[in-house]
Amino acid sequence: MGSLAAETPFIAAAAFEGRRRRRPRFLCLHGFRTSGEIMRTQVMGKWPNSVTSRLDLFFADAPFPAEGKSEVEGIFDPPFYEWFQFNKGYTEYRNFDECLAYIEELMIKHGPFDGLMGFSQGAFLSAALPGLQAKGFGLTRVPPVKNLVIIGGAKFQSPDLAEKAYGAKIKCPSLHFIGDLDFLKPYGEALLDAFVDTTVVRHPKGHTVPRLDEKSLEAVLGYVERIEKDLEETELSDCVEAVEV
Repeated sequence: MGSLAAETPFIAAAAFEGRRRRRPRFLCLHGFRTSGEIMRTQVMGKWPNSVTSRLDLFFADAPFPAEGKSEVEGIFDPPFYEWFQFNKGYTEYRNFDECLAYIEELMIKHGPFDGLMGFSQGAFLSAALPGLQAKGFGLTRVPPVKNLVIIGGAKFQSPDLAEKAYGAKIKCPSLHFIGDLDFLKPYGEALLDAFVDTTVVRHPKGHTVPRLDEKSLEAVLGYVERIEKDLEETELSDCVEAVEV
């Protein structure tokens, strides 16, 4: 009979196979003056089941009620929210630290999360959070952000905040959606330079959550499969450690 140490990987593998596979869980951050429910409608209504059924998506509302008219008023029902406030040049921000603290509380209460998915203002945040976290400027009480889905995003324009967020290359894998008619397209292109490992999906629409054609669906599914593989390897490793204990 083999030793317990030799049998440990097989015991762990059997235990792992007996568990229900966990879907990658994403915290979803909606656009400016919209809501979590609106982003749910945008994503779940446009992306096929072959993608959404493989992800566990948590759609949160931003902490602050909209301080002005929403661009989606008349299309979607209120209430509308915003993550923080900013000046016309997008170089000064109000309630930004409060926003970071709020997101951290969401991650503690509803996590653990395997990544962040953001659209518009939520995409600005999602893209910046790994860098801010790595330098200790936010999310200090939760594990490092592992994956990102950025839809219609860009860099923050404040030099100070930009240095904190993008001063070092962001290493976590990221999936970027860039629209040909998006007014943020050049800024979304510039954002790619902040990352080491990017997958880019280009679409013909504007500033929106796009539908997926055959080519973009293939790219998205490839990204999801990569996350699933990493999650599977992590959970198998946890099983091995539990058996050894």
